[in-house]
Amino acid sequence: MADRRPVETLVERDDGVVFTMRGAGGGPDLPHDLVHAVVEQQLGVDDGIWGCVADGVVWRSMTHRSGRQPPHAADRSGRLKRERSAPIQRAEALADLVTRLASGGAVLPGEIPATGMPPQALVAAAAELRNLRRHWAGLAAGDVWVVEWKSSTRRAGTRTSRR
Repeated sequence: MADRRPVETLVERDDGVVFTMRGAGGGPDLPHDLVHAVVEQQLGVDDGIWGCVADGVVWRSMTHRSGRQPPHAADRSGRLKRERSAPIQRAEALADLVTRLASGGAVLPGEIPATGMPPQALVAAAAELRNLRRHWAGLAAGDVWVVEWKSSTRRAGTRTSRR
């Protein structure tokens, strides 16, 4: 939290495999992984960081905790990382842009049209980030925040809640 210690995210995939993911964050800023979850969900980005995790990518920051991984899981993870290199970079750029929009940071001329996203969708995602920053600021050490990520092609709705 305020001391900027790393944030640990518990990731449970639909196949029952559970990982922990250690990430940057804490203090007044939303953890980077949470920013991705919000931005990707808000903008319907299914092939970004969290879509990759849902499809079997295991990032270096992830540690397997439980559940039987499918055969050849490491090979699949590596293949997906290579195949989705461009969409992953796009997801990083979108997360950066929406974070800057949410905080009133500088946005270069032409940067918003270059995303291919409707400007109103980017503005709405930025508003959601601002809202979640307030939520994050209200968490005490040890609080758990549950975020359910569903791809836009599979989701009926989105749910975020704090426990």
